[in-house]
Amino acid sequence: MKITFLMLLVLSLFLFPCGLCKSLAARPSVVNIGSILRFNSTIGGVSAVAIRAALEDINSDPTILNGTALQVDMRDTNCDDGFLAMVQALQFMETDVIAIIGPQCSTIAHIISFVANELRVPLMAFASDPTLSSIQLPFFVRTAPSDLYQMAAVAAVVDYYQWKIVTAIYVDDDYGRNGIAALDDELTARRCKISYKVGFPGNAKRSELLNLLVTVNNMESRVIIVHTSAPSGLQLFSLANRLNMMGNGYVWIATDWLSSYLDANSTVPAETISGMQGVLTLRPHIPKSKMKSNLISKWSSLSKKYNHSDLRTSAYAFYVYDSVWTVARALDSFFDDGGSISFSNDSKLRDQTGGTLHLEAMSIFDMGNKLLGKIRKVNFTGVSGQVQFDTQGDLIHPAYDIINIIGNGVRTIGFWSNYTRLLSTVLPEDLYSKPPNSSLANQHLYDVIWPGETAKKPRGWAFPSNAKELKIGVPNRFSFKEFVTIDNVTGSMKGYCVDVFTQALALLPYPVTYKFVPFGSGTENPHYDELVQMVENNVFDGAIGDIAITMNRTQTVDFTQPFIETGLVILAPVKKHITNSWAFLQPFTLEMWCVTGLFFLIVGVVVWVLEHRVNDDFRGPPREQIMTIFWFSFSTLFFAHRENTMSTLGRGVLIIWLFVVLIIVSSYTASLTSILTVQQLDTSIRGLDDLKSSDYPIGFQVGSFAEEYMVKELNISRLRLKALGSPEEYAENLKLGPKKGGVMAIVDERPYVELFLSTYCKIAVAGSDFTSRGWGFAFPRDSPLQIDLSTAILALSENGELQRIHDKWLKTGECTADNTEFVDSNQLRLASFWGLFLICGVACVLALLIYFSIMLRRYLKHESPEAALSLESGSSKSKRSIKKFISFVDDKELPRKKRSLSLSRSSMPTTPTGSLSVLDIERPVRSVRNVSVTEIRN
Repeated sequence: MKITFLMLLVLSLFLFPCGLCKSLAARPSVVNIGSILRFNSTIGGVSAVAIRAALEDINSDPTILNGTALQVDMRDTNCDDGFLAMVQALQFMETDVIAIIGPQCSTIAHIISFVANELRVPLMAFASDPTLSSIQLPFFVRTAPSDLYQMAAVAAVVDYYQWKIVTAIYVDDDYGRNGIAALDDELTARRCKISYKVGFPGNAKRSELLNLLVTVNNMESRVIIVHTSAPSGLQLFSLANRLNMMGNGYVWIATDWLSSYLDANSTVPAETISGMQGVLTLRPHIPKSKMKSNLISKWSSLSKKYNHSDLRTSAYAFYVYDSVWTVARALDSFFDDGGSISFSNDSKLRDQTGGTLHLEAMSIFDMGNKLLGKIRKVNFTGVSGQVQFDTQGDLIHPAYDIINIIGNGVRTIGFWSNYTRLLSTVLPEDLYSKPPNSSLANQHLYDVIWPGETAKKPRGWAFPSNAKELKIGVPNRFSFKEFVTIDNVTGSMKGYCVDVFTQALALLPYPVTYKFVPFGSGTENPHYDELVQMVENNVFDGAIGDIAITMNRTQTVDFTQPFIETGLVILAPVKKHITNSWAFLQPFTLEMWCVTGLFFLIVGVVVWVLEHRVNDDFRGPPREQIMTIFWFSFSTLFFAHRENTMSTLGRGVLIIWLFVVLIIVSSYTASLTSILTVQQLDTSIRGLDDLKSSDYPIGFQVGSFAEEYMVKELNISRLRLKALGSPEEYAENLKLGPKKGGVMAIVDERPYVELFLSTYCKIAVAGSDFTSRGWGFAFPRDSPLQIDLSTAILALSENGELQRIHDKWLKTGECTADNTEFVDSNQLRLASFWGLFLICGVACVLALLIYFSIMLRRYLKHESPEAALSLESGSSKSKRSIKKFISFVDDKELPRKKRSLSLSRSSMPTTPTGSLSVLDIERPVRSVRNVSVTEIRN
């Protein structure tokens, strides 16, 4: 029996050497891990209890580690004293531990990460500093969401409520500075910005914080983001409440330090909570689960057991608890894969001669890389949710709750998830099973009670009492001074644009101090692109005046709502039509007259053909028939034709023709009335196409965007353009014309043109507006004043004040109504009536085709078979047959009764003795075809 066992043992050594080694590798009875925390902090105390709770659960679970017990060595550090904390952390690294839970402080995490990287000890840190990266420091394992995601959530809230500028208050350490830097990047991506940011030391005195808040209160922004530690943050809110900075108009957003404090502390002083009413804060989202409920249910007893009875669970408690479980699961897989725990000295860690740091006491974890790999691959569901790391070393699916502090508690108003990067009222875990939808239209939050106990969204900014005086650039124009000019007596600015601006400012719910700064010499109109450029460069805080809103300008500055609509139009000289004795011919063009007359004759001929055989009015000698055709045709013009139509086809053609005549006569009457009663203007330019196709000079106003528009958009050579500076130059150059040194036309904006035409009545607008723009006031990008002024301008438009200002400055003279009519020929052209003529022509052709088809059928029916067949014989016989057919068509058709009798006789059999045929009966009729209608009647 013993021999058989030995043989099997030897055989297994040869066949399965590695597997046997793994199975025989003894697991240690105890494995030490370390923890670096700040015990006197809320997060530190909660983390200590969570670590102890996790160790109890792990060591009591027989399915994990197979009998190996985990022990923790905790060290307290002082995050406020960076040097002392660094020394304490380095001393702790002298202990042989396989992993470290913590630290919570970003400053210490930066230092310890380099040491852990050298000693190959995984650092399970929940410091949120976004600059800590596992790419640079492979042994740094972040077990809580990075502030990179938290700041994205804060920026999403700011953007959701359409605030453009914020103020940031932060603790001046790695945690605060790097967090605010991440916030700045996220806000910039949403076209928002931090207008003012201020840091303070972690041990700042009360007076320092008070001065800080006074400075913040003097800033423009009323959206204040606080990224500090709990003690400093609570003191800031208390001081802000005393400075009346927690009332209407203010917005306070605290990062997750506030939610961690409120969640973990069972008793929060009433004074503290009352001073934070309306504040928004963020909390890392922890999904509901049975594991989470079990931990919460036993937390009270655990906190009492480990001397933290005043602390409850928070999001960081769940993350720390899962961090310990992550190490345990990775360690179990590490042992299963043949891993062993051993340490060796690092030859590079040696004190210089006489040194007392004992660096040689630090040992390298020999198989640290292998354990780190196992940690990166863990995938399990913990109390904090799914524990799994992405390729960047961060936990997957970071998400945050958006919380509003109301009364004695908090209310969740929504969530932010990195899965969609949007705000939503749907739980993040419910979104993971669906494709991500990043449409901004899906963003939604519940209502918020803001500071001051109001549900109305704060504006987010205000002009403080000590705000600087705004420098507003105003163009100093040389011409068209009705829009903006300098009062020579008082030196102040006045005009249409100035009145609109001052009236809009009067509607703002806060005072704005400003001064007008003239831009330009006043001897010529300034260039408006340069004025807009000075706003972009912050030389001016804004610019008002007749500033056109163009695409290029909107790329550098923000414009208010347009206060007047405008567009480019063409000015051209005009001449009056002289009414003469032949004015009655002007309504129609020559082509229209010719075609109309031709159709009168055509319709007359067609009706004559259709009526000639059956209607006595259309029969007679050739001369009389020609006169009948002319008389009938032109008498339809007045609906005075006396001839009655008897055939169905003739009546159909006549009805269609009378409709055409009705339309033509009505149009002629209207056009002739206009010619004889309204003053007519004419110009050689009909619109934009004529302008582009010619080579003559074109005028434009000095400083206007029209020059660049014609060159870049219309491809008109710059050499053709001539700058004009005043209405007098406009009139003079148009009068001279292009052949005498002037211009063929002027391109300018409609408000200037309307003002110009109120004085100069021999010039008119040619064509219609070929751009659609407006004038607005320019401000730097993301200026909140731009939004409020736009609202005020809309209010001025609705209450009629904008029109009153317009009438005050821009009321035009009497000739404006005539001169601003769009000039075009009033003659009626064939193109307007070709459809009617086409219908009439088609009706005539169809009527003739039907008529001759009927005649041919009758002819073949009544002719003898021999005569009918003769149509196919020789050419001479064919000619005789055609003449015979024409003679048949020309004959007077018998009345219906006689035709019936003729048909009955034709059906009788013929006899050799000479019975009558149809032709014999009709022959007498043919013999009288040349007899006049009068003779027949007689």
